[in-house]
Amino acid sequence: MFSSLEHFVFLHSHMAIAFAAPLALLSVLLFLAAHSVQSSFPYHGFNDTEFALDGALVLNPSGALRLTNRSRNVIGHAFYPTPFQMFDKNSDPSANVSSFNTTFVFAINPSSPGQGGYGLAFVLAPSTNFEGADSKHFLGLFNSYNDGNPSNHIFAVEFDTVNGHEEDKNTKGNHVGININSVSSVASKPASYSNYGDANEKDLQMDSGDAIIAWIEYDGPNKIVNVTVAPFTKQQKKPTDRLLSHQIDLKDVLKEQMFVGFSASTGDQTSSHYILGWSFAVNGPAPSLNYSLLPNPPKEQDLVPPPSNSHFKVLIAVFSVVTILGIFFLAFWFRRMWQTEWLEDWERDCPHRFNYRDLYTATKGFKNSGLIGIGGFGSVYKGQIRSTGIEIAVKRVRKYSRQGMKEFAAEIESLGRLRHKNLVNLQGWCKKRNDLLIVYDYIPNGSLYSLLYHPKNNNILNWKQRFNILKGIAAGLLYLHEEWEQVVIHRDVKPSNVLIDADMNARLSDFGLARQYDHAEESYTTGVVGTIGYIAPELVRTGKASKNTDVFGYGVLLLEVACGRKPLESDQFILVEWVMECYETGQILYAADPKLNLVYEVEEMEMVLQLGLLCTHQRPEARPTMRQVTRFLHGDDPVPAVDDWACSQTYSKCNSRITEVISARSYRSLSIGAISSSSIDAGR
Repeated sequence: MFSSLEHFVFLHSHMAIAFAAPLALLSVLLFLAAHSVQSSFPYHGFNDTEFALDGALVLNPSGALRLTNRSRNVIGHAFYPTPFQMFDKNSDPSANVSSFNTTFVFAINPSSPGQGGYGLAFVLAPSTNFEGADSKHFLGLFNSYNDGNPSNHIFAVEFDTVNGHEEDKNTKGNHVGININSVSSVASKPASYSNYGDANEKDLQMDSGDAIIAWIEYDGPNKIVNVTVAPFTKQQKKPTDRLLSHQIDLKDVLKEQMFVGFSASTGDQTSSHYILGWSFAVNGPAPSLNYSLLPNPPKEQDLVPPPSNSHFKVLIAVFSVVTILGIFFLAFWFRRMWQTEWLEDWERDCPHRFNYRDLYTATKGFKNSGLIGIGGFGSVYKGQIRSTGIEIAVKRVRKYSRQGMKEFAAEIESLGRLRHKNLVNLQGWCKKRNDLLIVYDYIPNGSLYSLLYHPKNNNILNWKQRFNILKGIAAGLLYLHEEWEQVVIHRDVKPSNVLIDADMNARLSDFGLARQYDHAEESYTTGVVGTIGYIAPELVRTGKASKNTDVFGYGVLLLEVACGRKPLESDQFILVEWVMECYETGQILYAADPKLNLVYEVEEMEMVLQLGLLCTHQRPEARPTMRQVTRFLHGDDPVPAVDDWACSQTYSKCNSRITEVISARSYRSLSIGAISSSSIDAGR
């Protein structure tokens, strides 16, 4: 038996233990709660958030997060206020980097079309303090001294709109890159997207001002970074094909605690950079964003805050000054009004209108020393925009007739809104009195015609280059026929209208004859237009252009590139008939270009020659679509046998009829390359 004192001590000690256990457990839970790091979040706009902002701000009432405005050489940072635990120590003793996933919607609004910079980046960093970081190419993350230093411990995915780091000048960018401790990417690719089964990727212009969705995923166990982008729509699903997939172990890059957020910068070229919505998660999928809740990309004119009453007197003074300046401006305007041209209807929806003086300066007064092409439609000059250093090609069309004006307007309307890696990019235009000017990207290697028939230094195109060029032209035509918002019929597919860029990729050009219509409609275009040798037989009979007539022209081009011979070399030689004779006698490889010296893939050469015959079939319904053509070229489907192609007299009669049409009409040239070719100017 216990004594009274012993009994008291025994009860007291056990009661203390009984109360101490839950109190200790509660203390542990409170400690964990106080020191826990959130593992995921979604943001549909950023009102009432406590982000770590440096140079960035949240726009009210929309809730859009603006990283930078259009000021020069500014930096903007926006980071989640608390760090994330980035090492998964529970699952692996070696402390693997945790998997993480993020989805965000951004928009980049340049100061003027095609003249913005420099982009933004999604960032994991050990701190939100980037003291000493530079703007421009360094994106507010690095400088010339610490760029590439492993002690930075920075992982970033950049959405870059300007190339040119460590180059003499800036050029137009538009690529996505994965960066480790440096502004130089370990992997990068031009911005585009595609789904499984698509014949080609679709370009994505990141500085268009439109909203864009990005998905970034790091698979910790497999050590792979995946990046996907797509244009924003409220019904947008993630594309099945990733833009970037790069194997990398982030164990030596990241620290245990990392902040996550965004950084952006400007330079001499400027853009406003916005984040509209964001979700992030560690060791799990990022929460889904409700796209209907996201703010729209802000309009620049909507970003001026309303004046307060305390500024009323200042505003009156400013108003008085503006009124006086307005009077002087109106006087000056009336004095110069005789030089001003009123915009026509087609001009209002077209791209950037250049100042005539700027183009005159860029081409050094349209001197002959800068002339790179001549044709009936106009002369083409190489130029350089002084403010940016960007090289351009300027087509100068003399407004000598109503027909010339129609073709000038047609090219701007057709090409102005088209964006594809295998089409020449239209930068803008200018119209002053009798001068009609169209401005394109400068394509350094000239036309396919020149490379085939007049190569510099006898540098013959090899088969790999030719096959890649043929696939590029097909991808461009597929985009025109099926993938853009309307159907575009080019109506003059030929080698002199194909330009070759610095990477030997094809760019379809010269849309002066192009016509467009809705996908649900049929072509209403009538009239025989095009170039002899590339005109489909039914076009001569009916005068009606269609996707099938473009396919015919592409078929002739296929044979021309493979054979190295022109469509009509004389009255006695018609290329498509000759190749058909080789095919029927079982000697189709006899038609291959002898300048290749038999250095080509036999299966590819046979396929291209047979496909050229199929595309030039005399019956339009027997020709493949451009989607089928791209599948044949990529080896997804075999090319069917060419049956009932037509007797040789059919094609000869067709060309005789074309000759009759031409005899009653004038010739002209549509080529912007060094070599011109006659085209029929009728039936528009």
